[in-house]
Amino acid sequence: MVRLSVNINKIATLRNARGGDMPNVVAAAVAIQKMGAQGITIHPRPDERHIRYQDAYDLKEVVTTEYNIEGNPIDAFLDMVLAIQPTQVTLVPDAVDAITSNAGWDTLVHKSFLSEVASECKKKGIRTSIFVDPELAMIEGAAETGVDRIELYTEAYAKEYASGNKEAIAPYVACANRAHELGLGINAGHDLSLENIAYFKEQVPHLAEVSIGHALICESLYEGLPSVVKQYLNKLQ
Repeated sequence: MVRLSVNINKIATLRNARGGDMPNVVAAAVAIQKMGAQGITIHPRPDERHIRYQDAYDLKEVVTTEYNIEGNPIDAFLDMVLAIQPTQVTLVPDAVDAITSNAGWDTLVHKSFLSEVASECKKKGIRTSIFVDPELAMIEGAAETGVDRIELYTEAYAKEYASGNKEAIAPYVACANRAHELGLGINAGHDLSLENIAYFKEQVPHLAEVSIGHALICESLYEGLPSVVKQYLNKLQ
């Protein structure tokens, strides 16, 4: 079974829109795990416009499944990750003003930097993953940095699938096979939804984990969070 890690950023966005502490992200993480999700993902950004750094520390006390923290490894982010020691850190090359993640790492240009960050995280026993576009050169570059996994950036697949182009899965299949050959674990995320997740899971080999947030929370507005989490788990079996 492919593991489901639920990104709870949008729950924090809703909280921050009104101030106060409703909905409570810690309570949400506890509930989502009880619903069967195998992990909790957060993606704090420097401006803390959704998940705050303090949330990351608070969640450490309640996440009993897999705890995945995503983000650009600036000094403050890396210091936080090394202190918390989550199950996994996913390195994402976010621009400071990015609304959402919009590109993977150039693992060739940034090989030295990524290698240093991965080494620091692995010294603390943190599994390390790199967010990458579905390009073979980027997969091979990632393997040279010493990370444990890659996370395939799936926005292009989601857009093409919605327009009826299932051939868009091809580069993801090729990259997953190459990553597996190189000893890398394979995660995926960004714009995956109930509509497109089953086909992605069926076609992409060696897939270990998907991280889903925006679509899952949006779908839950109509169908309820327990129902939507259950549907994802069924599609990932």
